[in-house]
Amino acid sequence: MNGPSYPAARAVAERIQTRLATNNVAFKDPGDAPKPDAVVIEEVISAAFWASLRREEGKPPKISLAFVPPEQAGRPLMFAKRLRLAPEVLTRLAPAVEGPGVHIGVWWYGDHLCIWGTTHNVPTWCFVLEVVAPGLLVVKYRRPEPLTKFANVAVLEGASIKFLKPQDPVISEQSSVLSSLLAFYASAGHQESDNILVRVAISMRNHGRGGTLLVVPRDSESWKDSVGHPIPYLVTPASPATADLADEPEATRSVANALGGPTAVDGATVINDHLELLAFGVKIVQRDGRPRVERVLVTEPVEGSVEEVVVPSQLGNTRHLSAAQFVNDQREAIALVASQDGRFTVFAWSAARQIVHAHRLEALLL
Repeated sequence: MNGPSYPAARAVAERIQTRLATNNVAFKDPGDAPKPDAVVIEEVISAAFWASLRREEGKPPKISLAFVPPEQAGRPLMFAKRLRLAPEVLTRLAPAVEGPGVHIGVWWYGDHLCIWGTTHNVPTWCFVLEVVAPGLLVVKYRRPEPLTKFANVAVLEGASIKFLKPQDPVISEQSSVLSSLLAFYASAGHQESDNILVRVAISMRNHGRGGTLLVVPRDSESWKDSVGHPIPYLVTPASPATADLADEPEATRSVANALGGPTAVDGATVINDHLELLAFGVKIVQRDGRPRVERVLVTEPVEGSVEEVVVPSQLGNTRHLSAAQFVNDQREAIALVASQDGRFTVFAWSAARQIVHAHRLEALLL
C-alpha cells in the first residue's frame, strides 16, 4: 500500500471481488474490463477515502477512478509520466477531472498501482470508484450498452458499509409511471428504467437544495384539495413540450433537468403521469376529512436491511412529513423527496398493506 489503510476497504475488498467475479454475465467477452482482485480494490478504496478528507484550495475532491489499462479506454488522455496512486496526488489532480463522465485511469504496473491519465470511456463491467463527498464513496461497474447509468455495488461512508441487493417491492398495485421506477428500485439499480423519473430523481438529488416532486393522475384535479391556495406558480396550460421531449432519447437529460429544476424552489413541484408540469412552489396541506398519517412502511434495497413501520416524525424533515401526508390523502399519487443531506425517498400508497410506503433510494442514485 502506498498510504495509510482504511479498515472499511479491507472489510469489503473480498466481497466486492467475489460480487464482480461471480456475476453471471460479467467478464465473458474479451473486450470486457479486467477483474480487479481484493488487493487492488482495497488500495484504490483506501487512496480515494483519504483523498476525500483532504482539500485543494478549500474544496474537497469529487472524482471517479476506473481500474482499466489505457488500451481498453476509448481515446484516453495519457500522461507522459505515470503518477503513483496516493491521496495527495488524487487531491491535487481533482480540480482537472471533476467534469461529468471523467474517470482517472488506474492500472497495475509492476508491483504497484499508478495513474496513467484520464478517460471518458471505460469498457463494460469496469470497476469504478466514485468519491461523492468527504468520506462517502460508491463502488460501481459499467453496465452494457444501451444502459447509461453505472450500477452501484456498495456505498461506504466512514465505518458504515452498505451492499445493494435486489428487493421485491411491497406495492402490488401501482400506476405505470411508478412501475418502472419501482423496477429500478427492486433491482437495486441494476435494471435501468426507461422512465424519465429515474433521471428526474438524479437531477433532484444533484442540485443539492432538497425538494419535493408530486406525480398525480392526468385526468384528475383532486390534488388541488391537498395544497394551499393561491398556488404561487400554476402553469396554464400544463406544459406539453416537456412530455413531447420525453419520447426523444437524446433529450432525456434536458427533460429531467426541466422537471427536476423547479423542485429547488421552496415548496413542492407538481407534474402529472404524462410528465406535464402543472405547478411548483406549492405548499402541501392536509386534505379536509382525511386522517393524519400515523405510520409509514420504510424499506431500502440494502443487504441486511429489514422493513420497518415507523411514525412519520422518524422519516426526517417537514418535506418527508408533508409528502407522506399527501400520498395518504391522494392515494393515486406518488411523491419524490430529496433532502439537502443526500437522502432520497419515494412515497407511494400500498393497497396491499393499506399504508404509505417509503422507498429509500439514495444508495441507488449516488
